[in-house]
Amino acid sequence: MNFQGIKLGFALTGSHCTIEEVLPEIKKLVTAGANVFPIISPAVNETDTRFGEAKIIKKYLLEITGNKIIKSIPEAEPIGPQSLFDLIIVAPCTGNTLAKLANGITDSSVLMSAKAQLRNQKPVVLAISTNDGLGLNAKNIGVLLAIKNIFLVPFGQDNPQQKPNSLTSRMDLILPTIKKALNKEQIQPILLSQYILRP
Repeated sequence: MNFQGIKLGFALTGSHCTIEEVLPEIKKLVTAGANVFPIISPAVNETDTRFGEAKIIKKYLLEITGNKIIKSIPEAEPIGPQSLFDLIIVAPCTGNTLAKLANGITDSSVLMSAKAQLRNQKPVVLAISTNDGLGLNAKNIGVLLAIKNIFLVPFGQDNPQQKPNSLTSRMDLILPTIKKALNKEQIQPILLSQYILRP
């Protein structure tokens, strides 16, 4: 898959258990020729968890992309007026980020980036990872599906027995979803059976 000449904003939010799945996809994009600019939420910027330390994640992002990390609202604000990116992807996209985006709240670098991109009528791709996707956040997913220029990486229930409301995108489908979204198309199917959620 060729992304030569494409400028991407790649935003990570605090679904820390999913970040390990996402990082290899960033490397694939860079290898495919994309110029990737990392954007991180405060949770990714500041929080160490059992899934990884913030400084190690940031070091990896800097090394793999070669671009400065966007970490604040003032750093993200120029994305709109300068029309910096062809596409922005939020992966993983937490339930908190979904809810705020669906309700027009802009209180982080990631949300400012998405808002700025939508202002320019350019694509925003969301790769969801939330424990309440079939709970309180179900309505927000519905809202976002109906918004022009928002596209979703296919998702499904990742653990229906123990976490029946949990939804996760298949992160290995990030690249084909981006390819479609650059042409303003939604990859199909969006909803995946639990049996095909994992490759």
